[in-house]
Amino acid sequence: MNPGIISPAKAKQLMDQGARLIDIRGPDEHAREHIPGAENHALEGLSALHGGSAITIFHCRSGRRTAMNAAKLAQAANCDAYIVEGGIEAWKKAGLPVVRDHRQPIEMQRQVMIAAGSLVLVGILLGWFVATGFYALAAFVGAGLIFAGITGWCGMVKLLALMPWNRALLASQV
Repeated sequence: MNPGIISPAKAKQLMDQGARLIDIRGPDEHAREHIPGAENHALEGLSALHGGSAITIFHCRSGRRTAMNAAKLAQAANCDAYIVEGGIEAWKKAGLPVVRDHRQPIEMQRQVMIAAGSLVLVGILLGWFVATGFYALAAFVGAGLIFAGITGWCGMVKLLALMPWNRALLASQV
């Protein structure tokens, strides 16, 4: 049976009564911003949850990841389970508290989008104004993104994870 969908206000009420809140976003997203009391169990590694309460509530950023994986979440909860409608974004719109740590780097996915977009733009501009050979940079990045989408392995993520601003987050995941 799939989890029920509840409002952020109802989720807060259940949490105040002892319900367990599980954030299924990645550790990088959770570190930068999360709901107080939420446990982080990334969807990619989520299996059976042990311990906790008789009610488990799941959330993501917008509610889409939780909705798309409702059956998996219900199985992992092994108790009454609910999904926060609209995720942490709806939680914030409802005026409920969140913990923000802007010292944490932005999510890796956003870093990849910024880096890839910048490299494509630079390649196109250099190709237009300097030499047409620079168009190859844009093609290389595009091919890398296609490869990442097909295989699930992204070299840019591996490279960005080594950057100084991401090292503390990487060390905390080990």
